[in-house]
Amino acid sequence: MIEVDGSQKSGSGTILRLSVALAGIIGEPLHIYNIRKKRSRPGLRPQHLEAVLTAAKLCRADLKGATLGSLELWFEPRSIEGGSFEAEIGTAGSIPMLIMTVLPICIYAKRPVRLHISKGGTDVSHAPTINYMKYVFTPMLRRMGVEVSIEVKRYGYYPKGMGEVYLEVQPTRRLKPINLEEFGSVEKVQGVSVCTFLADRKVAERQAKAAARYLKPQGYDPTIKVVNDFSNPLQKGSSIVLWSETDSGVILGSDAIGELRKPSEAVGREAAESLLAEMRSEATVDIHLADMLIPYIALAEGGSTYITRTMTDHLETNIWLARKILGVDIRAEKTDGMYRVVKRPS
Repeated sequence: MIEVDGSQKSGSGTILRLSVALAGIIGEPLHIYNIRKKRSRPGLRPQHLEAVLTAAKLCRADLKGATLGSLELWFEPRSIEGGSFEAEIGTAGSIPMLIMTVLPICIYAKRPVRLHISKGGTDVSHAPTINYMKYVFTPMLRRMGVEVSIEVKRYGYYPKGMGEVYLEVQPTRRLKPINLEEFGSVEKVQGVSVCTFLADRKVAERQAKAAARYLKPQGYDPTIKVVNDFSNPLQKGSSIVLWSETDSGVILGSDAIGELRKPSEAVGREAAESLLAEMRSEATVDIHLADMLIPYIALAEGGSTYITRTMTDHLETNIWLARKILGVDIRAEKTDGMYRVVKRPS
């Protein structure tokens, strides 16, 4: 049985999510304790519970301790069959975070997976936006041989959520490694700026204009799609995602979320500042994608390499878990102020 202390490293939900995913893939029973021990509200919150329940459906797993607030969980997977599934978060808990839990499992299903996720947050704090997942994360996974699509039916924001997303994944038994060691030259900068039931205030347009206004003097002329969305009459909100692509195959992304009393211009500038910091560093993977890719390079055949500009808690935690559960040799080596993430072939 895999034993994981959830209070180690970041002490966050990422330990739960990745432990469950990897245990499901390798078919080993998991016991995780001290779940989210370092958080102000420790234990399973609604979004974490629904992620575990959905993973259990995918793996036909037996569960013990899967209740709200639980600090301890036993997860005993059987087989990953595939098919159609439903997940309902019921709060503004992050839909992208649920996707990050179950997507690695879906790749190893016996047949395609179609997952309908409802009543959650597509764009909420402390999580990637759904459009970051769609335009930055999944394109990189496709290069690794993962056939995945994300369809947004309804955007959802804090505090009511009510977002709705479809995730579709085609199984693959062989993940390709990625090797991104050269930044290259930026070929294009793109983005998507969304607002829901805020078109009268031109929120999406103002976010996009602010981002472009910041990036143009730096030599970049972004193409940003403006989306005035009317999918969710119960919860107004906004977000913007920006990304750049280079001639060496690098994709760097950033995003920002609208909040009460936060000007739309500040949202756009925040995303632009983050993207510019990534491009100026000449990293080959942005600071968020760096930790999100760890389970995939860990499971891929052969070695992988990429460069990121900082060592985040999530990156350190995911490397630690991949080494612990899968026994792979992944390291982050500091070189010239950057971090070179290397997975060596077994």
